[in-house]
Amino acid sequence: MQKILAVDDNEDILEVLKLILEDYDYDVKTLADGRLLVEQIEEYKPDLILLDIMLGEIDGRELCKTIKSNKDTHDIPIIMISASHGLSGQYKPYDAPNDFLAKPFDISELVDKVQHQLAAA
Repeated sequence: MQKILAVDDNEDILEVLKLILEDYDYDVKTLADGRLLVEQIEEYKPDLILLDIMLGEIDGRELCKTIKSNKDTHDIPIIMISASHGLSGQYKPYDAPNDFLAKPFDISELVDKVQHQLAAA
């Protein structure tokens, strides 16, 4: 079973993501505190990360750069999720997420993006 780590400071969104993706037979772990992301990656070993851009006091873009710049985690696909459109061009190729998903998201678009990234990994 493929593992997805969903990171968002909104518990309601985490619950929705978990319910949707578990219906598609993914093992989903949720994380509301971005400061614990690196530790959770080491412990859970996700196949994909759904990462919100705005995590309270933490910028998800910086967390993405941290993950993508680490030789042990740079191959994990990351789909950034945000209500702020137009943020996709603010990355260098080596620290960019693999995809973006705008809030509010369509369930079929979420599932399509997840399936695409996991198939490509």
